[in-house]
Amino acid sequence: MATATLTIDLPALIDNWRALDAMTACETAAVVKADGYGLGADRVARALLQAGVTRFFVAATEEGASLREALGPGPEINVFSGHMSGDTDMIADMTLTPMLNSAEQMLRHFEALPNTPFGVQLDTGMNRLGMEPAEWDALKDIALEMGPTLLMSHLACADDPEHPMNPRQLAAFHEMTDGLDVPRSLAATGGILLGDDYHFDLTRPGVGLYGGLPFVDATPVAQLDLPVIQIRDVEPGESVGYSNTWLAERPSRVATIAAGYADGILRAMGENAVLHAQDDPCKVIGRISMDMIGVDVTDLDEEPTSLQLLGTHQSVDTVAEAAGTIGYEILTSLGARYGRRYKS
Repeated sequence: MATATLTIDLPALIDNWRALDAMTACETAAVVKADGYGLGADRVARALLQAGVTRFFVAATEEGASLREALGPGPEINVFSGHMSGDTDMIADMTLTPMLNSAEQMLRHFEALPNTPFGVQLDTGMNRLGMEPAEWDALKDIALEMGPTLLMSHLACADDPEHPMNPRQLAAFHEMTDGLDVPRSLAATGGILLGDDYHFDLTRPGVGLYGGLPFVDATPVAQLDLPVIQIRDVEPGESVGYSNTWLAERPSRVATIAAGYADGILRAMGENAVLHAQDDPCKVIGRISMDMIGVDVTDLDEEPTSLQLLGTHQSVDTVAEAAGTIGYEILTSLGARYGRRYKS
């Protein structure tokens, strides 16, 4: 094959959800936005549904509509971006639950779909989405009369347990929601790990399901194996790849693999990236190009037919570190050209 194989381990995904669920005494939902963090929202969500998940979260109404088609009429599908202009018919037809973020969205929803479910997102200090305290105070009674399914907010620094922003947001969330007879949610993956005080009635893990930090005990879900197209001998002083950024200092064997930044292998990784032939690490050499990458395989005992980027030896966060980014970006950048194989 001339394209890479991305293997998605659905039992590992379910194990991660169950492990996070076991850390709390409340309901555990699942975030499957960005096409299930790049791994296929339809397959990911169906596996989670079979494992017991009944509430899902997506970023946009269009994602919610696609998910509804994949899952059928049963589970609740919540939309973080709320009720945007032009979304009314899709929200109604696909039975979606928007998280209303502003007075404008609330007015739109109550006028167009007065008898359909909704939640409310509150801003506790992240300044990204949700109603600020003054806006919520002005609209709270109206919203409560209409019967929201959830009051939620989002933590800005939950991946850093010692960050003072965490208790500040927790206190703000209490101040905005205590005494209201509505289910509450503050914690995604990082918030779950902060402990019981952050759990409330519902948690909504995302990246931890897919094997990413800050859930250090997560089981890897994605494995990426890249086929070798050609192996050549390179003499000392010869270069490999664009702009002659790598020069051989010894007689070398160089494998060209069939993947590049068009497949989500970020160019910024450069020569910090490492692939593996079984247990043996092999360094990337030269620049990562659109469709091909050079890899030093000189020290291998046998010529490889493929090399692994993600898997047993490297998590998404290890790969992300080479590019100076985070595991989320690695996952959500995984390319459309990969042959995808699901383990179930």
